[in-house]
Amino acid sequence: MPSTSPWTKPDTTTRPIAIIGAGVMGRRIAMMWMASGQTVIVCEKQTSNHDPALEYINANKDTQAAKLGTKPGTVKFTTSMKEAVERAWMVIEAVPEVLEMKIDILGQVDQLAPADCIITTNSSSLRSSQMLANTTKNYRICNGHYYMPPDQLYFEVMSCGYTDPDIFSFLMEKAAIAGFKPVHAQKESTGLVFNRIWAGIKRECLLVLAEGVTNGATIDHMFKSWFEAKKGPCLMMDTVGLDTVYNIENVYSKELHTDPRAKEWLKAEYVDKGNLGAKSGKRLLG
Repeated sequence: MPSTSPWTKPDTTTRPIAIIGAGVMGRRIAMMWMASGQTVIVCEKQTSNHDPALEYINANKDTQAAKLGTKPGTVKFTTSMKEAVERAWMVIEAVPEVLEMKIDILGQVDQLAPADCIITTNSSSLRSSQMLANTTKNYRICNGHYYMPPDQLYFEVMSCGYTDPDIFSFLMEKAAIAGFKPVHAQKESTGLVFNRIWAGIKRECLLVLAEGVTNGATIDHMFKSWFEAKKGPCLMMDTVGLDTVYNIENVYSKELHTDPRAKEWLKAEYVDKGNLGAKSGKRLLG
C-alpha cells in the first residue's frame, strides 16, 4: 500500500455518477443513486437495453425516493464511454462477470475519467486487483459490490491493494445517504463477505437439482420456511440470471477449486440452451 496518494474528495453535487452496463444490476444501481438525488449517466453499448432499463428506473424511482425523503435526480443513456465518465465523480462498472471484459473497461475508464473519480467494479467474485492490467491510477480503484437493490441493500467495498484508505469512509458515507447498508471487507477475498457464504448455498442447491433429488420449488419452500426468508435461492438465482450465476461459479471453481459439477450441470442444462432465468422466461423453478 503506497504511503501517499494524489486522491482528493470529488464534488458530488454537480458531477454525475457513471454506470457502465444497463443489465439486471446496472439498472437497479442507477435507480438507487438517481432516487437519492444524484445525476446518473448509464453507458450501454446495446441500445436495445436502453428502454427496458429506463422503464425499470421510472417504475421504481419515486417509491425509493419516498423512502429516503429525497427528490429524484436525472438519468441519461449513452453509448459513449467518454461522454459517460469525463465528468463523473464515481464510475460503477456493472458488466457481466468476465475478467477480460472488466480489465478492458477499467482500462478505458482509467484513461478517460478525472483523476479524483472513484472507479468501482460491481463484481461479486472477482477481485479488483485482478483488473489492473491496463490501469495506472490504481489509488482510486476498488470493489464496490451491490446485491439486488432495492430489495437487498448491502453494499460491500474492498481494496484493490492500492486504494487510498480515505476512499472507503467517503464512499460508505455517500452510499449510506443513498439508502445502502455499507460493509468494508477488510482483506482481499475471491467473493466478498456474504458472497462467500451465499456461493456455498447456491452450489449445493444446484447439485441437489442436478442429481434429481428434488425440484426448485421444493428447495425454495423449505429454505423460506427454515430461514424465514422472503425468497428462496432458486428464485434469487433466476432473478440474477443463470448466465451470471454460471460466470460467478466459474470464477469460484478456478480460484477456490470448488466442486465443478454444479456449474457444469447449469451450463449444459440451462445456459447453453438459452434458459437464463427470469430474463428469458425459463427458470430453475420451472
